Amino acid sequence: MKFVFKISEKLTVELEATEQRPLFEQLADIQEVFGIDRCGKCKSEHIKFIVRTDQEDNKYYELRCNDCKARLAFGCTKKLNALFPKRKDADGKWLPNDGWTVYQKPTE
Repeated sequence: MKFVFKISEKLTVELEATEQRPLFEQLADIQEVFGIDRCGKCKSEHIKFIVRTDQEDNKYYELRCNDCKARLAFGCTKKLNALFPKRKDADGKWLPNDGWTVYQKPTE
């Protein structure tokens, strides 16, 4: 079965599966990453997808707000290679603004 789902005003996806559960799982994965439609810090809808690559060819995925310059970083699961929004810090505590942060240059 094919399923067309409108995630936001700007994004529609077409999924295909033979059973409901795999279709549900695909949709859940897509919504978690692509269903974010506004900045968690300033609530602006002017956000964009960014992929950065460092000198060692590691890739970093994030959403960035064009208005306040906040970003939402994504992690990647080892087993399924799936993206997820990083909403907790290294100690497992929830980050403010639903994980959206503004880079601040370290002070010396």
